[in-house]
Amino acid sequence: MDPLSEFLVMGAVIQMNLLQIKERGLEFEQLGKLPQDVLDFIYEQKLFKLFMSKELGGKDLDLVEGVKVFQQMSAIDGNFGWLITIGTGGNAFIPTFSANVCEKIFMPKDAVIAGSGYPTGIAVKEEGGYVVTGQWKYCSGSNYASTFTMNCFIEEDGIKKDEIISCSVSPQDVEILNDWCAMGLKATASHTIRVNNIWVPEEATFQLGAIKNSYGNSVHSFPFVTFAEASFLSVCLGITENFLEEAYKLTKQRNHDINRAERIGALQFLLMQQQKHYKQYEERFYTTLTLFWQKHQQGVLLTEDEQSQFTQMSKEIAAACIVIANHLIRSLGMEAITETSTLNRIWRNLYTAAQHGFLTP
Repeated sequence: MDPLSEFLVMGAVIQMNLLQIKERGLEFEQLGKLPQDVLDFIYEQKLFKLFMSKELGGKDLDLVEGVKVFQQMSAIDGNFGWLITIGTGGNAFIPTFSANVCEKIFMPKDAVIAGSGYPTGIAVKEEGGYVVTGQWKYCSGSNYASTFTMNCFIEEDGIKKDEIISCSVSPQDVEILNDWCAMGLKATASHTIRVNNIWVPEEATFQLGAIKNSYGNSVHSFPFVTFAEASFLSVCLGITENFLEEAYKLTKQRNHDINRAERIGALQFLLMQQQKHYKQYEERFYTTLTLFWQKHQQGVLLTEDEQSQFTQMSKEIAAACIVIANHLIRSLGMEAITETSTLNRIWRNLYTAAQHGFLTP
């Protein structure tokens, strides 16, 4: 049995748990984070370890399998899917540490990285490591991260260089500024983090693309930007799938209103159109991603032009997801604008997910 089939069989066993998670979206949003029992479920099912080797306690899925899981979990709940996607994204750093440090960071059952790729900190070079100061925005999963990562410009002998170093830091050295107040994905705890003059030894720093242990797999050598674009787009596809499902439910509930039969018929036709568009975009995405993944597995490097085309496609499909939702939302009544409604929450989550820098024009 292939890994994804195994995952889906397991999913049949835990279907009730996922349905319960699906029904708790408003609770998550009002809480501003995932509750501990949902985190425990993620740890138990290794959903932060989809691209991690079995030796480290992971699922060891390939790229397309894992991206499909991102979409499936995002169709359950946008916050849930986003955090699984972001948490799994930290698996990309596995090859960059020595074996001992890698095992320490990634082997615990509750291991998950939060952080930022933006170089908004300073790492002052000293013998054996760096003294790091700075703060970084939008660190999803900040309330439960077992390790934080952050990018810094190197400063040496009082001179700031153009060179960037990536650092890994323990949670006890990190201050979380509870400032995440976006209109959607409210439960992702995507807060700003801050450190002040903390010591980061050389062994706790890393460079993306470096290989220092044997725990990596072919996902980790796939072009990182394309990997990130595919991951975030799968979240948007999953949330859009959820939106279409909720729109269908509302439309079905109105079928018995004979006084609005013409209007309901028009809404049903519009919904069918948008469902068709969605399936076309989804098929285009997975056809392209599967082709690129097959090339990578065969040892064929993706060209800059291919990667650029994937970037453009990802942006176009993310924008199309927004258009699909917006085409429908004007016809869905007060449910569409009531903040506590399921439909409105999904719509806000979609807008927020599609606003990520990898997906915007």
